[in-house]
Amino acid sequence: MTERSDPIAVAQRVLDIEADALRQLRGALPEDFGAVVDLILAAKGRVIVSGIGKSGHIGRKISATLASTGTPSLFVHASEASHGDMGMIGADDVVLVISMSGETPELRDVVAHTRRFGIPLVAMSRKADSTIMAAADHKLLLPDAPEACAIGMAPTTSSTLTLALGDALAVALMEERGFEPENFRVFHPGGKLGAQLATVGQLMQTDLPIVTPETSMMDTLFTMTAKGFGIALVVERGVLTGVLSDGDLRRNMDGLMERSAGEIATRTPVTISSETLALTALHAMQTRKIASIVVTEHARPVGLLRILDCLNAGIV
Repeated sequence: MTERSDPIAVAQRVLDIEADALRQLRGALPEDFGAVVDLILAAKGRVIVSGIGKSGHIGRKISATLASTGTPSLFVHASEASHGDMGMIGADDVVLVISMSGETPELRDVVAHTRRFGIPLVAMSRKADSTIMAAADHKLLLPDAPEACAIGMAPTTSSTLTLALGDALAVALMEERGFEPENFRVFHPGGKLGAQLATVGQLMQTDLPIVTPETSMMDTLFTMTAKGFGIALVVERGVLTGVLSDGDLRRNMDGLMERSAGEIATRTPVTISSETLALTALHAMQTRKIASIVVTEHARPVGLLRILDCLNAGIV
């Protein structure tokens, strides 16, 4: 019976091997990398990614990353391409094929299709002298680094290198396109990412508890109670001049009912734009220890965002 290896030592060895390979890739980025970025930026169509096996799985992830960061992309399985899915590849597209050996039989029809119809072909492989690399217009050569497993055969290091170079390509394209958080939100409306990228304007309350500086305290309390926000906005000629919170009421209990809203309102309330990320607004409220923040446009109140609104939207 062979002695059991130390799992921690194995994990460290794997990570060391893959980290060394990534450093090797960083030090020798493919010469065509910049040209591939320019090619994709100029393309009128999509980036069609194709592969099979582990390269196919990684290719699907690369395609998804491209699509979610502003570069239209579609994954076409190499085997399915030969049985009708070739029609997904258009004349205005750029095709990226992934093959570690550069000799994957299932990719031959995809490569032939691009050559027949003059569709730009980019190949990613670790074999510079392979058939697929020879056929490509642009070559993304990966280091021929050893796989991390003990038998040196399971795709491990090669998969990591492929994914990393795909990420580098996607990020380079993002930056060239000037991709902003607002763009990212369009492609990620759901889940945690969607919540983190929601704007104040998407979450704010618009049925506002508005009073004037002259409003009596009785009417002010009625407005605050009716709206249920624990705050009243003091507005004069459409412009926000102050806010009145539950805390302001408690601090001014003596003779409270004989005073007007404007007399005890906070004159310099914290405000924010509707275009600000709700996450930023939440941090502002937490820092200032306030439960809500007024949303204004040109000093005029247009909404009210509460910590509760952020929590209900999943922003924490």
